[in-house]
Amino acid sequence: MKTYWRSIEELANPKELRREEVREEAKQKSMLMKGDKDLNSASRRDFLKTFGFSIAAASIVASCKRPIDKAIPYLVKPDEVNPGTANYYASSYFEGNEYGSIIVKVRDGRPIKIEGNALSSISQGGTSARIQASVLNLYDDARFKVPSKSGSEITWEKADEEIMAQLSILKSQGGKVVLLSSTIISPSTREIIRKFAEKQTNTEWIQYDPVSASGILEANKKSFGSAFIPDYRFKQAKVVVSFGADFLGTWLSTVEYTKDYTSARQLQNGGKEMLRHYQFESGMTLSGSNADVRFPIKPSEEGAIVLALYNAVAKAKGGQILSGAQSSVDITELAKDLLENEKQSIVISGSNDVNIQLLVNGINQLLGNYGQTIGLENHLLTKQGIDQDTDRLLSDLKAGNVKALLVWNANPVYDHPKGKEFAEAIKKTGLSVSFSERPDETTALCQYVLPESNLLESWNDLEPKSGIFSLVQPVIAPIFNSRQVQSTLLKWIGADLNYRDYIKSFWKENQFLKQKNTSDFRQFWNTSLQNGIFETVQETKLSYSPEGLSQAASQIKPAVAGLEVAIYESIAIGNGKLANNPWLQELPDPVAKISWDNFAAVPVAYATENGLKNEDVVLVNGMELPVFVQPGQAKDTISVALGYGRQIAGKVGDKTGSNLYPFVGIENGTRQYFMTSAKVEKVPGKVFELAISQTHYSMEGREIVRETSLDEYIKNPVSGNEKEAEDKAKSVTLYDAPVYNGHHWGMAVDLNSCTGCGNCAIACQAENNVQVIGKEQVRNRRIMHWIRIDRYYSENPENPKVSFQPVMCQHCGNAPCENVCPVAATPHSEEGLNQMAYNRCVGTKYCVNNCPYKVRRFNWFQYVKNEKFDFASNSDLGRMVLNPDVTVRSRGVVEKCSMCVQRIQEKKQLAKLEGRAIADGEIKTACSQSCPGNAIVFGDLENPESRISKLFQDKRNYHLLGELHTLPSVGYLTKVRNTNA
Repeated sequence: MKTYWRSIEELANPKELRREEVREEAKQKSMLMKGDKDLNSASRRDFLKTFGFSIAAASIVASCKRPIDKAIPYLVKPDEVNPGTANYYASSYFEGNEYGSIIVKVRDGRPIKIEGNALSSISQGGTSARIQASVLNLYDDARFKVPSKSGSEITWEKADEEIMAQLSILKSQGGKVVLLSSTIISPSTREIIRKFAEKQTNTEWIQYDPVSASGILEANKKSFGSAFIPDYRFKQAKVVVSFGADFLGTWLSTVEYTKDYTSARQLQNGGKEMLRHYQFESGMTLSGSNADVRFPIKPSEEGAIVLALYNAVAKAKGGQILSGAQSSVDITELAKDLLENEKQSIVISGSNDVNIQLLVNGINQLLGNYGQTIGLENHLLTKQGIDQDTDRLLSDLKAGNVKALLVWNANPVYDHPKGKEFAEAIKKTGLSVSFSERPDETTALCQYVLPESNLLESWNDLEPKSGIFSLVQPVIAPIFNSRQVQSTLLKWIGADLNYRDYIKSFWKENQFLKQKNTSDFRQFWNTSLQNGIFETVQETKLSYSPEGLSQAASQIKPAVAGLEVAIYESIAIGNGKLANNPWLQELPDPVAKISWDNFAAVPVAYATENGLKNEDVVLVNGMELPVFVQPGQAKDTISVALGYGRQIAGKVGDKTGSNLYPFVGIENGTRQYFMTSAKVEKVPGKVFELAISQTHYSMEGREIVRETSLDEYIKNPVSGNEKEAEDKAKSVTLYDAPVYNGHHWGMAVDLNSCTGCGNCAIACQAENNVQVIGKEQVRNRRIMHWIRIDRYYSENPENPKVSFQPVMCQHCGNAPCENVCPVAATPHSEEGLNQMAYNRCVGTKYCVNNCPYKVRRFNWFQYVKNEKFDFASNSDLGRMVLNPDVTVRSRGVVEKCSMCVQRIQEKKQLAKLEGRAIADGEIKTACSQSCPGNAIVFGDLENPESRISKLFQDKRNYHLLGELHTLPSVGYLTKVRNTNA
């Protein structure tokens, strides 16, 4: 049997680690026996950080005293509104350069859940953890509530009057005005900005991305004559080679790429081919952990390896060999695999170096990938910022050439390498205006703050890819006195038109003319609004030119000696804009399984040589960071996440982690997200506690993850899953076989399709009112997520294989938890669901102890009784996100996955009213509906024609701990590794 391990400590001495875990568990129980003393010792700040606006605040208050709800009936009820019945509205999400076409669930006027729009060719019904958690941003009490000037409240009319007057003076004097924004993908907004610049002459518009794709844009401008990001079609590829691009985690269009990537690796319905994936990277990323072949490299090695690959392909194709730095990495077999799959491969790089991107373009051209697996028609538009433009702006600000700075959804004081210089320059600017929705480091320095409305309160249109459009519509009236920036700019140019009407007019003049399905604009508009998307067919006239290729090769530098620091985006909070979202802060990193902090991930060998262990503290170029020993971290490298260290974000995000943006380098006009020749030294005797969740539970050496190779699978589809037949043959029980009344609800998880992204955990949290508990309680093993993603390593710790496994309540037919409950609080339904009667549970936790899967959560604390904490800051706002279909749990009860029983009941009632049977796939749990990898399937096992029944008959299907004969209703499909690579 293959050995799997969760941490270096477990690999080195599993018995000792288990003893430590038992001692820790006993310590926690002892503390609880003495009362909530550990809670009393927590700081007021930590409490407010965690519970400032999270749903935990709502459940705390609800558990203490039931509030009085006043229901005021409609005088004239809108036709589409039925109290107690959800409405769904198509809309779009775009934040932090991440796009998703979405469906918003609204209950009684409150947006409470976000799903993916299956009609979109980009998101294809999937979401990410960040998109799922974005509904909570609407109810963030840290949002600006009124416009202000120099920190004092001001009316919109007065602010408009004063700013327009100053702009008029600047226009007459020829004073330069700069609008600094994040990437804008709204075609109507771009037109409004153009009109504003026409009226306010001497205006410059600069787009800025904290984690930029400037290198790709500028390389493509040289190669194709146009600065664009191509359309990567992973679904059509047989071989993918990635150089540091975490395309499954944070790079460009991750939901789209995950959908296509996993569909090209599924082996259902007789499939016997899988996309092969090679990954070169420094830190262990989500993409690297899913790769078939992974090469740990230093960031400075990448250029020479890309050049070597180019020359190997060029040599085979009879092309020109380019001179440049030499690489010690053997890429012979990789080049051979690419050449055998011409026009069916993709080579990508996450580097922001123009020279590397030019070489990548050359490789794809030699392999014939353009027009095949890499489309040139639908350009990705979510990152348009050019680094040199922002650097030039800083120079102009410092020189006093910019008289007015308008900042929209950009925060360079925090996330630009020269943020301190931006701060000083903004202070000296004559007129500074921020349109920010919430406080940030840049807004704090601006004279005027004109708060922008939240996405869910707004109208907008988006064009994430050229020719692919989507609409944004408000699903709630503005909660605070905010206003959309587009409305502000329209007012400032004297246009007497609200933004909604402007969009309609713009679409009538533009998008309406691109279709031939209807001649009635009203019908076209209503259909587009209802569907959320409108897609057109694009043509391209772009052609590749090798211009600059030889020069690019000559600029490639050899690898640098010494320690290097790779700087990357966090899976959870991205570039830092979402730092004040507690759902995302508590989401464990998919690989490290750490929440609430960033850290210095160090290689196993480096840790051994330097006497480092988890939670030690090191100085990295003078910045203190906690140590985490990360298997797979490349030799002589350290990885640290961006997005942390916010100083002005809100109760959750303030001073959480360390800010690495000042360490981002600038070379040849583009930002480089790594440091060479880093100086690292240990801080003697100092310890920084990390909230690590993966080691909370142990599987006691049992066969949990099952896997095989593609070669073996083709020979024998049962390969790797032989034990399932053994378990069934040995099954002996004293219990009668369970009988199901009409339905038997179950779930199947394809381990080939689960990338470990964590989206399902946040989707479940939003759907089921799962509490945020904070860093200290995560450390105390009390994390409340109903679904966890277990991560296991195997083989060489310097470059291990990684397996992900989502684990939720298995809804066992012979559930061990049911027999031991003294008050029958965990009964079994006739439809196969293991239920929880919260008002019956008295908190004995016998069920928790008896569950072999460790999926039951006990709600430890009722924080409201602790008078040390100030609850004045906990308003009714946070409670608005709660799903009224799911009970808010109070202290002292056990909770766990219910397979979204509220959704099951809703569809059953609908089918009954309509006099029909429930269709297969009609009911979707929160996790299965939103999964970007299509890894989770829910359905009725009593229906032999259902998709889940067929998956359960798949020879790869097995049950977790099947030897215990618990008869789980959840099945897993054995992971198949592509060893053809």
